[in-house]
Amino acid sequence: MTVRFLLDDTIVEIADAAPTATLLDHLRYRLRRTGTKEGCAEGDCGACTVLVGEPVDDGVAWRAVNACILFLPMIHGKAVLTVESLSQGGAPTALQSCMARNGSSQCGFCTPGFVMSLYGRAVGAAGHDLPVADVIAGNLCRCTGYGPILNAARDVPRIDRDDRQLAAALRELTAMDAPEARPTWFAPRSTDELAALLIEHPHARLIAGATDVGLWVTKGLRDIDTPIFIGDVAELRTITEDVAGVTLGAAVRYAEAHDVLARLHPDLGELVRRIGGLQVRNAGTIGGNIANGSPIGDGPPALIALGATLVLRRGDQRRTLALEDYFLAYGKQDRAPGEFVERIHMPRPAPDAIVHIAKLSRRFDSDISAVCGAFHLTLRDGIVAEALVAYGGMAATPRRAPACEAALTGAPFTEATVARAVSALREDFAPLTDVRGSAAYRQEAAGNLLWRLWHREQGEPVSVREVL
Repeated sequence: MTVRFLLDDTIVEIADAAPTATLLDHLRYRLRRTGTKEGCAEGDCGACTVLVGEPVDDGVAWRAVNACILFLPMIHGKAVLTVESLSQGGAPTALQSCMARNGSSQCGFCTPGFVMSLYGRAVGAAGHDLPVADVIAGNLCRCTGYGPILNAARDVPRIDRDDRQLAAALRELTAMDAPEARPTWFAPRSTDELAALLIEHPHARLIAGATDVGLWVTKGLRDIDTPIFIGDVAELRTITEDVAGVTLGAAVRYAEAHDVLARLHPDLGELVRRIGGLQVRNAGTIGGNIANGSPIGDGPPALIALGATLVLRRGDQRRTLALEDYFLAYGKQDRAPGEFVERIHMPRPAPDAIVHIAKLSRRFDSDISAVCGAFHLTLRDGIVAEALVAYGGMAATPRRAPACEAALTGAPFTEATVARAVSALREDFAPLTDVRGSAAYRQEAAGNLLWRLWHREQGEPVSVREVL
């Protein structure tokens, strides 16, 4: 099938594009845009950062993403900016000049990625309102030169782009689409179209942000049969917020969901802020994080503790399922062939509910959980009337801790009760040892997260940087 995108206002057309060919490889080896680097090929270092834009009203909404795990069909109908895009006339931008004056580059390998992340911030791309350090948390400098980069970024004013013509050109580009006789990949635009495709191809691979699937290809060298790219299904990108809670389409990206989830509870907003770097949150989706069923996915433990439910669809049939019941075993979820996660609903916690969500990881920013704990308690007259406790990284799936919950429920919320609940966790979990932590560490840390909740509720200071 043919992929078309705009690179600096020029149409790039790729006939018979391989569905898992990456944007990074095409930029470097076909278009000779070698400023975009490959550092890790797994979306972790940010050296390959580019901006991808989509038309919104009369302008273009930009977001910084990792080109190394972005498949070519995912940029069909979109605009792309690389570091070469910023100085086509030979003169550096104000951002690049400021970085040069501040000595913000050492070996220089990571510099283009930093430039693109910071340029995105300057032009109002997704995440532009975050502190500078958060914007570049997904860009790694192995020469440890962050100080001059941060100093330069703070001196750069807002850059106003006039993208009206670009937005019009992108709409014209999408209008050029024509049906293919024998497609090798699909990109539906509606949930009805997606549902019909999955009935015809029940074992197809759904790809939203590719922050996980991308690594299957770049690191695992796996072939993906019948990929269906769902990032342009408008109904899967909807966000609804009301007094009852929040409902998200399965393809809502973490960056898009941050504010509404932070309003649901501040701990949830802080958890989302630490899910990967900004580039990962600009691509990775809530539904993808759930559907993949990773035992160390950051989102599911928190959503389980908050009582989240899923709507799954197959053809014209829909069913609602508690998120905790979706995960059956390692690599196995309660999803029939041809069925997909359509949306996620999270009820709003009661104003007097005790909610605490904490993630432990080797690196504070842009790292996967070693242990993630989520607690949702309801107290009545000092007695724990209801307890929802969920963990990630402690078992083959994210799941609740029934023995711990039983030790809490019906008991006074006291230090002795918490001690019994911590001990009960040994009945709930027998964690594994891996590169992120030993079994003994995980068991101890899981209990300490519950103790952390207790000390916080007593008004005592607790650490805000949960690191190993």
